[in-house]
Amino acid sequence: MVAVLANVEAQTALKDAFKNDFLVGTALQEPEFEGTDTNAVTIIKAQFNAISAENALKWEFVHTNRGEFNFKEADEYVAFGLTNHMFVVGSILIWHHQTPPWVFQDDQGNPISRNALLERMHEHIQTVVGRYKGKIGGWVVVAEALNEDGSLHRSQWERIIGPDYLVKAYQFAHEADPDAQLYYDDYSLENYSKRAAAVALIKNLQSNRIPIAAVGLEGHYKLDWPPTNQVDHTIKAFASLGVKVMISELDIDMQPRVMISQLAEVATNTTLQAQLTLFTNGFTASAQEQLAKRYADLFKVFVANRDSISRVTIWGVTDGQSWLNDWPIKGRISYPLLFDRNYQPKPAFDAIIQVAHAQK
Repeated sequence: MVAVLANVEAQTALKDAFKNDFLVGTALQEPEFEGTDTNAVTIIKAQFNAISAENALKWEFVHTNRGEFNFKEADEYVAFGLTNHMFVVGSILIWHHQTPPWVFQDDQGNPISRNALLERMHEHIQTVVGRYKGKIGGWVVVAEALNEDGSLHRSQWERIIGPDYLVKAYQFAHEADPDAQLYYDDYSLENYSKRAAAVALIKNLQSNRIPIAAVGLEGHYKLDWPPTNQVDHTIKAFASLGVKVMISELDIDMQPRVMISQLAEVATNTTLQAQLTLFTNGFTASAQEQLAKRYADLFKVFVANRDSISRVTIWGVTDGQSWLNDWPIKGRISYPLLFDRNYQPKPAFDAIIQVAHAQK
């Protein structure tokens, strides 16, 4: 695809357009950091100066069984970033998803004690963070610890260890690499109740002398949510605590919202499936314009808050690689990113570049 590569390399790079504002990153899957998707690799090298791994560093991938670590993919991911002089992000150390059941169980399948789980947490963090000491610049230590109402999620971590599992995780990570930045990531922090709880969470970490560097807004947005003023308020709320803000997983889902109550009916109700599955004949010009405007409006907020934002990461390279495909409805095609399935920049890409040029 020579034409594709030439087109990408001729574009103004996102990392250059915002070089005086913040890092611009993307999320990598195995074909990208292993180099088999050469067109995606060309985009990554040309456009971005920070990378996150979608899965390679999560517990179920690196710590499959007790005492057994597999760092093949993680090593390749980190090597890709270092070779290409990028800021390498590690995620996620402690999460209630993608953690194998054995972590919380004894040999008979019963829940282990608080001390036993703390020992396993410590071993995992020491081993993983320690392996990449001086190579991974920042770690998402804990992610998504809060419910929508602001209460603490009743994960196995919280049930067995207690609420202080958060403090312990950050203490262990800082011990393993004192120079690495430590992050907390979550979604829907633009909503008041959850944001207020996250502010309290960060204050608690700070009171325990945890050097928390930044909060990541996961940024899985829709066209109409969150309003840009809520994004602005959220950035300012965390910046007021003396921490940086990252837009850590940005994409914009153009498909209609799906309620949990609708999922069981979708498979048998063709009318409902049609209502919830748009763009079956391709992404329309009108939708391209809407997506471009939404990205531009968001980046205007990011640029206005440049002193508080350290990184904006687009969650994927091309539409074809987005996690939103087939989710939460099988067969649903998504178009949430800046490059299309043919590795071509979309109007949304140009709209973001125009935001950068407008501030000069």
